[in-house]
Amino acid sequence: MNTALKRILVFLSIVALGLLLYSVFVENIFAPRLSPKDTVKFELNDLKLKVFYNRPYKKNREIFGALVPFDQVWRTGANEATTFETNKNLEINGMPLAEGKYTLWTVPRDSVWTVIFNSKQYKWGVNEQMQPMWDPNYDVLNIDVPVQKLNNAVEQFTIAFDNSTDNLFLTMAWDDVKISVPLK
Repeated sequence: MNTALKRILVFLSIVALGLLLYSVFVENIFAPRLSPKDTVKFELNDLKLKVFYNRPYKKNREIFGALVPFDQVWRTGANEATTFETNKNLEINGMPLAEGKYTLWTVPRDSVWTVIFNSKQYKWGVNEQMQPMWDPNYDVLNIDVPVQKLNNAVEQFTIAFDNSTDNLFLTMAWDDVKISVPLK
């Protein structure tokens, strides 16, 4: 084997080893995410709904009013901005929402949450100062929904669709709190 080929192979081996060490010790890409990604879908006849979000854990922390402050916009999950997609026009709490893709933001309070559908797509949920990247100029719909207190704590933040009573709801639950957004 000639000298030039040996040097190239040694160089490529060093680069590969460096990338591997960086990914393990700096980025830790092989570790499970602290707030795993999830997608929930609902399909009925020709209606298709989808929510993409990240699911943080409670981990013995006080959640609402502490980790997630009251009266402030929350990215509704962790990491990337939560998105809501519908292929049909909807009515949410008596107000119209056109088909499309929205980011979903919330303002938690003790007895009521404001749920915000925003038309702007954000790559991440917060900026470098940990402030929500939400821009109110793109709000399409804001609704208030009552808080339901749960008897048992929900360990991992969960978004779901509930059609068990022939009334469709988008639900969000974490810790001892659940909200249900009516969809038609």
